Amino acid sequence: MSGLSQEMLTKDTAVALALENNYGIKVANNNVLRAKNNSSIYNSSYLPKVSANAGANYNNSNYNTELQDGTSSTRNNAAYSSYNASLAVSYTLFDGFGRSYNYKILKETHKLSQLEARQIIENSLLQLFIGYYEVARLTEDELNLLAFIEISENRLLRAKYNYDYGQSTKLDILNAEVDLNNDKIKYRNIKKLLANSRHNLNVILGRDVNIPFAVDTGITYTSALILEDLISGTKKDNVSLLQVNKNIEISNYQIKVNKSGWLPTVGVSGSYGYNKLMNDASFSTANSSTNGFSAGINLSWNIFDGGMTKTRVQNAKISIENTQILREQTEQNLERDVRNAWEVYQNALFVLQAEGKNVETNKRNFARSEEQYKLGQITSINFRLAQVNLLNASTNLNQAKFDTKIAELVLLQVSGQLLNAEF
Repeated sequence: MSGLSQEMLTKDTAVALALENNYGIKVANNNVLRAKNNSSIYNSSYLPKVSANAGANYNNSNYNTELQDGTSSTRNNAAYSSYNASLAVSYTLFDGFGRSYNYKILKETHKLSQLEARQIIENSLLQLFIGYYEVARLTEDELNLLAFIEISENRLLRAKYNYDYGQSTKLDILNAEVDLNNDKIKYRNIKKLLANSRHNLNVILGRDVNIPFAVDTGITYTSALILEDLISGTKKDNVSLLQVNKNIEISNYQIKVNKSGWLPTVGVSGSYGYNKLMNDASFSTANSSTNGFSAGINLSWNIFDGGMTKTRVQNAKISIENTQILREQTEQNLERDVRNAWEVYQNALFVLQAEGKNVETNKRNFARSEEQYKLGQITSINFRLAQVNLLNASTNLNQAKFDTKIAELVLLQVSGQLLNAEF
């Protein structure tokens, strides 16, 4: 199926499909939903606990009793039944602020899950466009080879005409046939790579791998990127660094949660109960019932727990120190990554410009060689050399175009600007 008859997969459509269907993004979004559920008031211990209990018992027996005075008493089918029900409410008024800080930890953990999801989205989008631009590059390589195959076919036809009119040897025909076959082999290899690249991109999009499509081969580069701005932006927007900062916030709250173990816990409780007894077997009271309300307040204070709370607080402080060290390391690594990505990007820009000049030079050389070949002023081998040089230059320029865009996207991702990039 040719590219003209396939559905056009635009960049915007590819992004929308990936955000909706990509498996990694789906899992990340579910993790965000789970963290959101965990940060709900229902998981915070702020609400009271209410419980209800009820029960019933029944017994039917026959009794035969002999007293000391010789008399006896018999009772058959004596029934005994009891019923009870209760409703209890308990609420913690104060727990040393542990509940409050635990709730804040849950809220910050939800925000952390959003940052983790953003990181997965950024990585998925980068992989998406690496795959997208690979399809675009191979599409242009395919078109270039088709054009050069046509040139090789015309060269073979001309060699046959020249041979028929005694103007060339059989060797010229054989050389032209070999070169044409080599071009066709290259074309088949490109077709194979293009098909596989489409399969790979469909997997990233989370859809059937066999769906055919064409892509937009146009490229828009981001202009006026400044290294120092990218480095400063990294400290504010890089998602890895934001996650480290969020973990420091959570660790600070964790210290306060552990310190709450030094403070008392105050709670209140209340209950209402109902009991009823029906006893045919009793020789005294046959029926009774009770009901009533009770309430209480309780205080507990773990004055000394063997140093466990102290140990937890000390370990939490060490965790914060480790996370702060990790932040310093992350900042240093990110600056290195930005500078390295910048060098790759600058080199790609230079190569792109140089390859563009090479193509223009080879186009002029090929045009002149083609004219001289038609006039019989150069051999078919020299003409083929000009043709191969132009094909190689076009392929290299094509590679440089997409390498530059990928280098730009990597640079923007490291600096935390990928989601704002123009794809």
